[in-house]
Amino acid sequence: MSEALISALATYGSALLFITTLLSCLALPVPSSLLMLSAGAFVATGDLALSTVGLAALAGAICGDQLGYVLGARGRGALVSFMNRTKPRARMMARAEAYLHKWGGLGVFLSRWLFSPLGPYINFAGGAAHMSHWRFSLFSVLGEIVWVGFYVGLGYLFADNLAMASELAGDMLGVLAGLSLMFGFGFWLYHHHRKKQATVTAN
Repeated sequence: MSEALISALATYGSALLFITTLLSCLALPVPSSLLMLSAGAFVATGDLALSTVGLAALAGAICGDQLGYVLGARGRGALVSFMNRTKPRARMMARAEAYLHKWGGLGVFLSRWLFSPLGPYINFAGGAAHMSHWRFSLFSVLGEIVWVGFYVGLGYLFADNLAMASELAGDMLGVLAGLSLMFGFGFWLYHHHRKKQATVTAN
């Protein structure tokens, strides 16, 4: 499937990118990141235009996020029923709800590119929880800009070796995820220490 989509990318370029990024934001199994890497390589060889590639991928991702949010907001009962049909979907939805409750807008931003498997479920959870639409949209757009820029940029820089680009993307995101968890834990410790000190002082 991936090879066929990459072959079609040179012909259908922006339309294919729009559709795949949109579908990926609805939790459908399409290789959107790989296609963006490939699109970046096509930009480097002059087969596709950077502006067209970037705007198409970004527009698809934003539309997918918005559609997921609306589905969560307007069809919460049906969505919960659908998610609970399989244990993996139910677990991902539960994780997304907990993550969104803890991190709010920052969670939406990070789930676009750093913790991307949660992204589609964050969209559904944000709508179902009636998170402020403008706030969701702001952090969604900012995160998608990072996601699209990251993958298209890597594809452009490593046009001659997309396998290396894909491996490097995974390594870089793994490191960033680790650093995020470390800083998050440090922030929690600091906040917990301040709260404990305040309690001691009050007593």
